[in-house]
Amino acid sequence: MKISYNWLQSFFEKKLPVPDKLADLLTFHSFEVEEIKKCDKDWILDIDILPNRSHDCLSHQGIAREISAILKYPFKLIDYKKKIKESKELASKVVNIKIEDKNLCPRYTSRVVVDVEIGPSPKWIQERLMTCGLKPINNVVDIANYVMLETGQPMHAFDADKIKGNKLIVRRAKKGEKMVSLDDEKYDLDENILVIADEKDPICIAGIKGGINPGIDGKTKRIILEAANFNPLIIRQSSKKIDLKTDASWRFENGLDSNLAQEAMNMCAYLIQEIANGMVLKGMIDLYQEKKQVKIVNLDTFKVRNLLGINIPDKEIIDILKRLDFKVKGIKDKLQVIIPTRRLDISIPEDLIEEIGRIYGFEKIPNQLPSAILIPSKKSEDLIYQNKVKDILINLGFSEAYNYSLVSNKESIELANPVSQEQKYLRSSLMPLLIKNIEDNKRYFENVRLFEIGKVFHLDKHQAQVVEKKKLASIISLDEKDKNSQEFYRLKGVVDSFLNKIGISDIWYDDAITENRKAEIKVGNELLGWVGEIKSKVVGFEIDFDKLVQLATEERIYATPSKYPAIVRDISMLVDYTTKVVEVLNLINKVGGILVRDVDLFDIYKGKNIPDSKKNLAFHIIFQSDDRTLVDKEVNELQDIIITALEKEGGWEVRKQNA
Repeated sequence: MKISYNWLQSFFEKKLPVPDKLADLLTFHSFEVEEIKKCDKDWILDIDILPNRSHDCLSHQGIAREISAILKYPFKLIDYKKKIKESKELASKVVNIKIEDKNLCPRYTSRVVVDVEIGPSPKWIQERLMTCGLKPINNVVDIANYVMLETGQPMHAFDADKIKGNKLIVRRAKKGEKMVSLDDEKYDLDENILVIADEKDPICIAGIKGGINPGIDGKTKRIILEAANFNPLIIRQSSKKIDLKTDASWRFENGLDSNLAQEAMNMCAYLIQEIANGMVLKGMIDLYQEKKQVKIVNLDTFKVRNLLGINIPDKEIIDILKRLDFKVKGIKDKLQVIIPTRRLDISIPEDLIEEIGRIYGFEKIPNQLPSAILIPSKKSEDLIYQNKVKDILINLGFSEAYNYSLVSNKESIELANPVSQEQKYLRSSLMPLLIKNIEDNKRYFENVRLFEIGKVFHLDKHQAQVVEKKKLASIISLDEKDKNSQEFYRLKGVVDSFLNKIGISDIWYDDAITENRKAEIKVGNELLGWVGEIKSKVVGFEIDFDKLVQLATEERIYATPSKYPAIVRDISMLVDYTTKVVEVLNLINKVGGILVRDVDLFDIYKGKNIPDSKKNLAFHIIFQSDDRTLVDKEVNELQDIIITALEKEGGWEVRKQNA
């Protein structure tokens, strides 16, 4: 923000330090001065105002208050209300104001000034405006801008004789409405934009830009002044919708003290009275929905010293608070601090302690090592397995993706105050954004393997609360030219390898649950997740991470691996489409006995040459003994026994056997 050095000086009787010295003082007390520039007889200080102080420091008054607290200079303000000379005619007879949605406009103040003489503003106003980067237009418009730069409260002036029906209505725009601004730009409006309208049309985009129709010109004689307080969110939405940022919208978006409107209104009316020879009509129209009250924060001075780590006397603590324009009550070390309504950033004792440290000078606090007992943090199984999972998948050729938890497509939960329309819903699955990641990466890579560990959300309707869960999801995309159609089984092999490496056994896959290749991943009777084909050449899996950790951390019995070689036989069978894989697995294990070390499903097929009511299942059967080397004859006999059981007990047609 550009600040005039001479303008700041006008608030003080004492001479301010030279600009360079003043800039250093502000920087020491948390205000970074980015540039100091000479401008005619003045100096410009370009100060970076952070969001936490934008509500009270985007103004010359705000910076002057800070300087007053830092330098202990008395700070003077003029009570303009006492200087206004009102006529007997009532302002309320000239204009009627209505607010349709009180949440969007907590306060709207207005004054009426008649018999104004439009012309150039005085040289001193023009010089100060130009120093701050604003172009002079005419005395009324310049005064409104001048008041905004001094107080931080945006102002607007309407030509009263151009207002249809003598009404000002604060409302949402209607779909299809249009407005031409003061700089001849045409804007299409809708319900997401707040406007000030007369009886017929929008005449101002609230808090952003005035319309050309009721603009002040050389023929204007009667003006209606506006100083309002708007909801920051609706101004931010409106500004983004029409792609327009202004000095006014910048201030409203960051939040303003609603009590500031009256102070700015009286200053503006007085200056127009004096400079444009206007007559101020009696009474200020003030629609104030819920008057903002001061906050009281209890402060223990012992806590101040303890938190800052330096012994500041009670007397100095109280002095700093008073210099910051806080009223202080209380006895000894127990203080009650009354916070001005303009300090929206102060609500708890720690906020006050930060202010005390800032004005006292953080550089005065000596450096010292902290004195504390270091207690090791508790072992986090979640974090341990999160790192372990990442290492395993990276070693399997995957890259980790990081996505926002917010998405644009409507899912289960909508945010009350979204940052943007593109990110207004909480995701219920990791997979949609991973699919988008794949699409983005396919422009550069033929084969893409990604995984993500993150939270998903759903609404528990019974408990009426949002439930969050951590999930692990992975996705593989292969080159379209790859003619191998076994992507599903490749990923299934990845899942097997991954789960085995993390210490989970007893893994099996429930049957395909859709026409596409998709199966449930189960460990014993526990449903862990799913694996399946998402679209052509793209497969993925999603696993409940919390359940993964739970299963992986269970105690397991170690079994010495057999030193004798295994023999593998393949078996394929035609079964009813409703038959579950686990039924076949159970029967093979039951009949095969201890020599069947493992049974692995490697294919589920339904399609050409397979009846509609059937599907083909293919398994690897691994035979192994702990005390001898198996021979082909023994394995073939056991394989025949298994086939007989499958056909007689299961009623399935065994189609193929490879020896």
